[in-house]
Amino acid sequence: MKNHSFTGASALVAVAIVVLGFLLKGGLDNYTYRDRVVNVRGLCEREVMANKVTWPIVTKEVGNDLPAIYTRIDRCNQAIVAFLKGKGLQESEISVRPPQVYDYAAERYSNQDIRFRYQVTNVVVVTSGKVEEVRRMISEQTELLRQGIAIVDGDYSYPISYEYTALNDIKPEMIAEATANARDAADKFAADSHSRLGKIKTASQGQFSIENRDIYTPERKTVRVVAYITYFLDR
Repeated sequence: MKNHSFTGASALVAVAIVVLGFLLKGGLDNYTYRDRVVNVRGLCEREVMANKVTWPIVTKEVGNDLPAIYTRIDRCNQAIVAFLKGKGLQESEISVRPPQVYDYAAERYSNQDIRFRYQVTNVVVVTSGKVEEVRRMISEQTELLRQGIAIVDGDYSYPISYEYTALNDIKPEMIAEATANARDAADKFAADSHSRLGKIKTASQGQFSIENRDIYTPERKTVRVVAYITYFLDR
């Protein structure tokens, strides 16, 4: 009986030693390979059309009789608003800003003779989602010139701006594509290093950026996002 007990105990000890060996090996392997990682980036880009346009229509009046200037501005505004409505814009898409008056006589450091005391800047602002329609109106604004209304072009204080406001509609697809691109890059690295791609260690998403595609077509936007992912590498 003692021999049988001794034999059984010896077998248990042997099994325990083997199991312990495997556990130690696994632990050493995990320790050895735990820092084997690959850091990758996945880029996703989309070209989209702006869905909002802001068009400041700027005119200027000069003179010495302020009430007369305001009368001309009022006629000018009426003509501009009629032009815009005739092209299909609604009242809610048109805003007439208060005139800005500059009085040269009030300028402390001006010692020159002043021909016109007042310069008044008048701005009618179009804010609309009808981007293509507004772009056509911009090209057709010469119709206002025929009515004696001189539109000030190239005033850097009042630029035409185009925006893309539907980012939430394309975010999920872009994030998924950026993540897939990052995975492809990690798979390629793992294959080249004779490793297998493991689980994700860390992942983060960069900010979305929306920029003009180029300086000539500001109505076309490039949307970008980058996914940053760290994968473990297995043997």
